[in-house]
Amino acid sequence: MSSSNIPHVVLQSSSNHHKMPVIGFGTASTSSPIDTKEAILEAIKLGYRHFDTASIYDSEKSLGEAIAEALQLGFIASRDELFITSKLWCTDNFPNLVLPAIHKTLQCLKLEYLDLYLIHWPISLNTATFDFPFPEETLASFDLKGVWQAMEECQKQGLTKFIGVSNFSCHKLENLLSFATIPPSVNQVELNPTWQQKKLREFCQKENIIVTAHSPLGSGNFWGFNNVMDNGLLKQIGEAHDKSIAQVSLRWLYEVGTTIVVKSYNKERMKQNLEIFDWSLTKDDYAKIDEIKQNRICNLGPEIWDEEK
Repeated sequence: MSSSNIPHVVLQSSSNHHKMPVIGFGTASTSSPIDTKEAILEAIKLGYRHFDTASIYDSEKSLGEAIAEALQLGFIASRDELFITSKLWCTDNFPNLVLPAIHKTLQCLKLEYLDLYLIHWPISLNTATFDFPFPEETLASFDLKGVWQAMEECQKQGLTKFIGVSNFSCHKLENLLSFATIPPSVNQVELNPTWQQKKLREFCQKENIIVTAHSPLGSGNFWGFNNVMDNGLLKQIGEAHDKSIAQVSLRWLYEVGTTIVVKSYNKERMKQNLEIFDWSLTKDDYAKIDEIKQNRICNLGPEIWDEEK
């Protein structure tokens, strides 16, 4: 699929406007850096132009190398053809560490700027941990106002064109909007037919915040759940349209107005994930999707989801 056939949304901030492709390529993977680089190059050839990384994914260097090689091979004419998102990890979620963190990210990517920089989680950690939920002794006080001021400084200095958040609830967004000079352009959250987040989507639409769906096909091996890909109703809908369950889920996300970051290093699935723009779901499909039992996968503890305390 040509990159020109992928729809865009327009991000807006106080200073500029910028197009973001509605489907992005995720790089959070357990694969080797070589596999990651090769998958990104393949994705660029297939037409992907939005690439999503994070300092915690350990994929920034591979993405940077793939971008340099894609330019060298002529797959893209300039870096400006790409939309690059990265994220601030929880151990850098302190006002004095934000600018050093984005500089490190840009150094890893060998880029002069990001298109979008996100606060990865609304939480600060004083110790690196891969235990989920985060152990209480690793949690530090999260100074959202101070961190956001530093994020705004990243944008003012031209280190990123836009700033946003990830995994923020309505309540946390309300708090942020109460003092933000530059409002968040994007909120990237877990979103798929088995976790539809209607209230959050409505809130973000009202506040002109673009919602990006991570885990759009569930989590696969990462969290050990396959709620989406094993869903019987989605399978029925897919069979009726001669589409895969993944394509049904991605099409639903697109039709309800969200953008998507999808992750697969399998060439055929990477191609299929782009083939969602030339067909539509029916009213009956929507009725079936509304019946799906809701279940959050990325449940990192009550300190994240304040509405559920």
